[in-house]
Amino acid sequence: QVQLVESGGGLVQPGGSLRLSCAVSIHSSITYAVAWLRQAPGQERELVARISWNGARTAYADSVKDRFTISRDNRKNTVYLQMNSLKPEDTAVYYCAARPTYDSDRPYRYDYWGQGTQVTVSS
Repeated sequence: QVQLVESGGGLVQPGGSLRLSCAVSIHSSITYAVAWLRQAPGQERELVARISWNGARTAYADSVKDRFTISRDNRKNTVYLQMNSLKPEDTAVYYCAARPTYDSDRPYRYDYWGQGTQVTVSS
């Protein structure tokens, strides 16, 4: 059984920062890659960042590059998304998702999903 729980969403002004957390409940012998994805109303789900099991590889969507940073602490089974210089167009429900390997940036390839956390960027 794999469970993911996101936290840290909320309302922030443009230019502000938020840090999202994804707590992963998983058997200790299993390795996994994690992605953060987002979905705004009426839009397709977008993968914004992903990270490999050991954190050595990361990738970002062009829309968030140089503003968002993904990281993980495997001792705590937690993955983070630091979001800086937030823009109104970053408003969305943010999800974390996991799969066995790092080699996909397609949302449908992720097997396990959290329930999402709302991020609203507005003045």
